[in-house]
Amino acid sequence: MTLCVVPARGGSKGVPRKNLLDVGGKPLIVWTIEQALAVPGLDVLVSTDDEEIADVARAAGARVPWLRPDELAQDTTPTEPVVRHAIDRVTAERGRPDAVMLLQATSPVRHEGTLARALAEFADTGVDSMVGVVEQPPFIWRAGDPPTAAYDVAARPRRQDLTDDMRRYRETGSLYLTRTEVYEQHDNRLGGRIGLFVMAEDEGVDIDTELDVALVTRLLAPR
Repeated sequence: MTLCVVPARGGSKGVPRKNLLDVGGKPLIVWTIEQALAVPGLDVLVSTDDEEIADVARAAGARVPWLRPDELAQDTTPTEPVVRHAIDRVTAERGRPDAVMLLQATSPVRHEGTLARALAEFADTGVDSMVGVVEQPPFIWRAGDPPTAAYDVAARPRRQDLTDDMRRYRETGSLYLTRTEVYEQHDNRLGGRIGLFVMAEDEGVDIDTELDVALVTRLLAPR
């Protein structure tokens, strides 16, 4: 069994109540719930401390069998203890999941088939954990004295000439897929043999500002 955890805390600083924000005609969190429910075999669970979010999530079809305790719903609470809490509760109720898919509700742009492709790649590659990424231009610099480039400045490559070892990727935060034992042994969503799950560029948008909301609304509009 693969447990799909969607964390959704009630508090939000940048965009207040953003998990319930109307985006493209439905609450933001509902986009992620519906995407997960469309994939056979996922046990879709929302972990929240908020009654209104819980009600919206249940109405969309997700399981919300309990509310997250306050100590796991603070501004400074990392995600890993939230997932561990979900694993422990689900294990007691339904049995231990084999793996956990962690989906961020604030990254709602996922193409049809993306989640199923992630599960297939996870199984085919045999990795212990997988992180969703989008490709970035390799022209990245690190501050310092002197600053250093992630490419050979004496032989600046053209995009069409990039080799695999020259490519760079940005972690989106949208999707992680992890064997349960990695959480149990390392308290981390990433560990063991790690694989990259390459997503489309528009799937890397995360909502932190009102401008992000406008962009995501446009990306999710029917075409």
